[in-house]
Amino acid sequence: MAIPVIKPKALLADKGYDGDLVRENLLIQGILPIIPPKSNRREPIPCDFRRYRDRNRIERMFGHLKQFRRVATRYDKTALSFASFLNLAAIRKWLPHFVNGVELFVDGGQVQI
Repeated sequence: MAIPVIKPKALLADKGYDGDLVRENLLIQGILPIIPPKSNRREPIPCDFRRYRDRNRIERMFGHLKQFRRVATRYDKTALSFASFLNLAAIRKWLPHFVNGVELFVDGGQVQI
């Protein structure tokens, strides 16, 4: 299973990666660093906190996926079956929010959303 490698446009990271060398290397490679500055930084660097919020959502999704024992311990032997179960676990997490968010009303044979 070959996964295409795409160059990222931005890197979301926590304050632990707030270093001038890290930021400089990312910018040289054409990657925008979205890293909040440490509180002890002498020269505060602006951070796009609207985009940084996505990092929290990603971390929470990994936390939810790790609740599945099969994902956390990587029982599957092949990368394909592991990726397939990851998809199933993500669907199981996502589906209740989608189904409960849409209400269908059947009125005289018509479906109104």
